[in-house]
Amino acid sequence: MARKAAFLIALVPALLAAAPLAARPRGDERNALVSYYTPDYLAFKKRIMAEFARAKAGRFSEFVRYRRKDEDKSLDQKVIALTFDACGGRHSGYNAALIDYLRKEKIPATLFVTGIWIEKNRGTFEKLSKDPLFEIENHGLMHRLCSTEGRTKYGVHGTRDLGDVVDEMELGARKIANLTGRRPVFFRSATAYTDDLSRKVAARLGMEVVSYDILAGDAMRLSARKMSRNILAGARHGAVVIMHFNHPEWPEKQALELAVPELRRRGYNFAKLEDFTVK
Repeated sequence: MARKAAFLIALVPALLAAAPLAARPRGDERNALVSYYTPDYLAFKKRIMAEFARAKAGRFSEFVRYRRKDEDKSLDQKVIALTFDACGGRHSGYNAALIDYLRKEKIPATLFVTGIWIEKNRGTFEKLSKDPLFEIENHGLMHRLCSTEGRTKYGVHGTRDLGDVVDEMELGARKIANLTGRRPVFFRSATAYTDDLSRKVAARLGMEVVSYDILAGDAMRLSARKMSRNILAGARHGAVVIMHFNHPEWPEKQALELAVPELRRRGYNFAKLEDFTVK
């Protein structure tokens, strides 16, 4: 038995890197996680759940207070962070034109990816993770909204309890770490909604929950011109913009082609979250 357990533990990196995921499995969604439930992970999860067993869920919101370098008055430049989510499931496309534009314009960006999206785009993910222009962060293993009370928003599948929250955050982080060699330091829940307890769990797991300051509106199917106006209207030093890069049919590239020249004219630079968020 001990030898079998040791063998399973040794397989953790391979399982996290290769275990297939189903976006919306029928029946109990936990069945999709069976291959991830190695003895060491289950022991780790049990410890985390015990630490927060009596904690209250707290406020459920999409807006999170996180400390950024824009609060450092000694900085003499204006910076904006462009962040892009890749959700997964039936929405596991890849907006290559958008990424090519960012590369052409040398615009650094933060990419929040799910385990589901990685499975559908393994080669693309590996290339993005090796590009120093991009920072890879955690959007969850299965793109589930993280709520310790089972709450949800916009019809998106949510976690049902504290244990599900740990799975969504930690297994997503481990999958990225085992493929890239770097563990994510930021987490964004599906829809950007979380509760206070989920944010505390993320911190315990070594990640900071990030939502956004500027909603470009691509998920609302807005035109490129309207998205550009939203970005420019909300622009301020330290702002975080949220968009997506898993829908090639959405006009994020065209929106940025309109917004970026004006932002630069106003004196803004672009940065990855890790470069302007205070640790």
